[in-house]
Amino acid sequence: MDLAGFEVNMHKYSLTHLQELESEAIYIIREVVAQFDRPAILFSGGKDSIVVTHLAKKAFWPAKIPMPLIHIDTGHNFPETMEFRDKLVESLGVQLIVGSVQEAIDKGRAVEESGINASRNELQIVTLLDAIEKHKIDAAIGGARRDEEKARSKERFFSHRDEFGQWDPKNQRPELWNIFNGRKRMGEHFRVFPISNWTEMDIWNYILQENIEIPSLYFAHNRNAVYRDGTWLPASEFLSLRDGEFVENKLMRFRTLGDITITGGIESDADTLEKIVAEVSATRSTERGNRSDDKRSDTSMEDRKKQGYF
Repeated sequence: MDLAGFEVNMHKYSLTHLQELESEAIYIIREVVAQFDRPAILFSGGKDSIVVTHLAKKAFWPAKIPMPLIHIDTGHNFPETMEFRDKLVESLGVQLIVGSVQEAIDKGRAVEESGINASRNELQIVTLLDAIEKHKIDAAIGGARRDEEKARSKERFFSHRDEFGQWDPKNQRPELWNIFNGRKRMGEHFRVFPISNWTEMDIWNYILQENIEIPSLYFAHNRNAVYRDGTWLPASEFLSLRDGEFVENKLMRFRTLGDITITGGIESDADTLEKIVAEVSATRSTERGNRSDDKRSDTSMEDRKKQGYF
């Protein structure tokens, strides 16, 4: 055939940065379902776990997400987070597994901390491990990212946990060419982090691009709070005031969500996704800098992860 005079149009195929991250995460989520018998998604109600759930929805559309969501209820959650969780679960039509820290305390499985800085954060460890064992979960998908914290930067996509649910950062499997080894012995399980390579900025740009619904806590709102250790802790029935502290009403929002007792807010007027993206792009402070649980020691996150934390 004479091709003289014909123009051959070569269409270039390329992905944007966010499309590459999305493709990688969806591939990892599908690998989990292919390799494991009883996977689940760890759902905190924060933006990262919401994005992971959204990615799982896209990975198996038009079918439903083929795994339950696990939420560890400390009893000290923001009411807005719980309301959002229930609404999302209903809309997705997925199973919700709830592990109760209060129940673990009542059974003597966990001991309530005392003192003015008492927190239930570490008590989530035994509650999560109990839920994993009870429901025979062999792969728990989480929303941790390497840019969040130095201990999380050591994680692989597939993070092996021994029969006690513990993590050894020196004993991890190679993941060359994104080939994942999910082999395990009886009693062991994996934590899987499909958005490990994402940054906080990537998360917000993706939420904006996909128009993903998030809790109102992330947007600027007026809230009573107490200024402590360089951050605004929300006033609640669980917060005891120190000498000289007082409650103020502030226009603020939260960059990361955890228990109401440990999650500090920032003064902000960012009440839209566009404003949040602009604010995050200009900030020089770390995302978890307002989390009091991370300030207990330089190795607090790694210590908790070794014991079985998210």
